[in-house]
Amino acid sequence: MKIYEIGTGYTPVPAQVSAATESVVEELTKSYMEMGQSVEIIDISSSSRAENNLPITEVRVPSVFTGSDVSLGIMHKLKRVVYSVALAFKLGKILKNQKEQIVLHFHNQYNLFFFLKLVPEKIRSKALIAYTNHNGMWSLPWDKVKDTIHSRYFQEIAAMKGADCVCVLNNNTKDSIVENAGIDSCRVSVVRNGVNVDIYRPLSEDEVNKYRNLYNLSGKKVILQVGSVYENKGQARCVEMLAPVLRNHTDVVYAYAGGIVSQEYKDSVDRTAKDCGVSDKVIYLGSFAPGEEMNGIYNLADVTVFASEYEGFPLVCAESLSAGVPVVICSDLAVDFGKGSIKSDKENIEKDIVRIFSDNDEYIKLCSEARKNATENYAWLNVAQEYSAVFSK
Repeated sequence: MKIYEIGTGYTPVPAQVSAATESVVEELTKSYMEMGQSVEIIDISSSSRAENNLPITEVRVPSVFTGSDVSLGIMHKLKRVVYSVALAFKLGKILKNQKEQIVLHFHNQYNLFFFLKLVPEKIRSKALIAYTNHNGMWSLPWDKVKDTIHSRYFQEIAAMKGADCVCVLNNNTKDSIVENAGIDSCRVSVVRNGVNVDIYRPLSEDEVNKYRNLYNLSGKKVILQVGSVYENKGQARCVEMLAPVLRNHTDVVYAYAGGIVSQEYKDSVDRTAKDCGVSDKVIYLGSFAPGEEMNGIYNLADVTVFASEYEGFPLVCAESLSAGVPVVICSDLAVDFGKGSIKSDKENIEKDIVRIFSDNDEYIKLCSEARKNATENYAWLNVAQEYSAVFSK
C-alpha cells in the first residue's frame, strides 16, 4: 500500500508560515517514512520551497498562486480553486498508471470536491479515498453553525459523502457529521493530531534567555498566545480576561504570535488593550515558521493560553506541552489535554495564573508533567500508526 498525502495548496510543504494542516501533512509523511511505509506528498508548485528530504511531487500552477497567502481573501479562494483543478488532473494521471493499492489522503474540502467532480468514478475506484476533517466548526452545537456550514462548507459535506473513509479530530465532530451531514458512522474514525516532540522541546536556560532578550522580555513573567490573529482565536478576549493580572502584577506581560489574518481584528486587540489600560503589557511578537523558530517562541513563555471559539484539534496546546510550557485553557470548548494543562475561565484566570507563578516547585513539576504528557500521548508516530490502521481496514 502506498499513501499519497495531499497538500492543501494554502502554502508549500514544509510550511514556512503558521499553517496547521501543512504541518500535519509534513509530520505524517515523516512518521510514515520512519515506519517504512511507502508515502509521497502531492503539493502545490513552489520556487521557494524550504529545504527538505521529503518525497514531494509538485502540481504546477501559475506563479501568481505559488506564494504563501494568509489573508483568506478573494485571491486565496481563487488559488484554492486553480490548485484543486490542477490537482484533480494530476491525481487522475497518477491513478491511470497505478498498479499497486494506494490511498489518497485529502485534508481540504476544495481539493476533494473538485477531484470528485473532475475524475471519473472508474478511475477514482482504483484508490481508497480518505478525508480528514480539520474544521473545528463541526464540533460546535449544530443550531449555532448549521447556516454557516450549509453556505460556506457545502463542499465539505459533498467531500465527506464521496470519501471511502472520513477521519475527524474529536468525538463532537464525529457525532455532528453523522447526525447532520448523513455520513455513515462506520466510515468515520477519530484520529487526533500530534506534535513533533523532537523539535518542540524544552530549551536550555541560556537559549531561553537569548529569546527573551531578543524581545526585551528579560525578568518578565510571560503569558503567550499562539495562533493566527483573527476573531476565532480570541486575542482581544484574552487581553480583556487577562487585564486584571496585567494591571495588578507589574512583572507579568501578555505576548501573542501568529500571522495577521485580519488587520481590522489586530486593531481591535490594540484598542482593547488601551481600553483596559494595559497597552504597555500587550506585545505582538510577529509571525514565525513552524519548527525550531516557533519552539523558541514557546520557550520564552512561562505559560500559554488557549481561547479559540472553535478548533478541531488545538495543535498549539500540544506544541506548548511538548516544549515543557504549561497551558491554561480558557475556552468554552470541551478541550482536555491532561497533565500540564489547566482549565480556567474569565472569573478564575487571575487566581489560576497567580497560583502557577507563586509556587516555583509546583511550577517546575507542572512543566515536567507537560513534557511527559506530550511525549507519551501526542507523538506523531502514534498518530501515523492510527491512520495506517484506518486505511488498512
